[in-house]
Amino acid sequence: MSVVIRPARPDDAALIISLISALAEYEKLCHEAKATEADILRDLFGEAPKVFCEIAEWQGKPVGFALWFYTYSTFQGRHGIWLEDLFVVPEARGVGAGKALLQHLAQRCVAEKLGRYEWWVLDWNEPSIQFYTSQGGVLQDEWTKVRVDGPALEKLGAL
Repeated sequence: MSVVIRPARPDDAALIISLISALAEYEKLCHEAKATEADILRDLFGEAPKVFCEIAEWQGKPVGFALWFYTYSTFQGRHGIWLEDLFVVPEARGVGAGKALLQHLAQRCVAEKLGRYEWWVLDWNEPSIQFYTSQGGVLQDEWTKVRVDGPALEKLGAL
């Protein structure tokens, strides 16, 4: 039986939160995982969603997800896709769910004539690095990520 990829539905909100929690545990980032079902319902299924999610199913059961949104490259003058999260439950790794999710979004990029498909991978996550590079991914280590959040964001955004 092959992996099936489908768009997430509002009744998947609890499933998405459980997959986010499992991803956070795997990445040792549970302290950062604060999203709720209400957040997922609002942002993925509200009036004008700006973020999207695909669910991977194997043998009729959900086994993974890809959460993504559109980006824009001023250099290319084209939109792209940013893959925020991709996760497959450990017991389903090796059945092709991760590859199917990656391919599904790559097909969207090709069909929509998008210029880029990008994501982050933690530098210690060697299994994922090997998987992504085997799929044609090229590590972009000449860039340094910048983040402003919490009190620093409040200060920067103060009126």
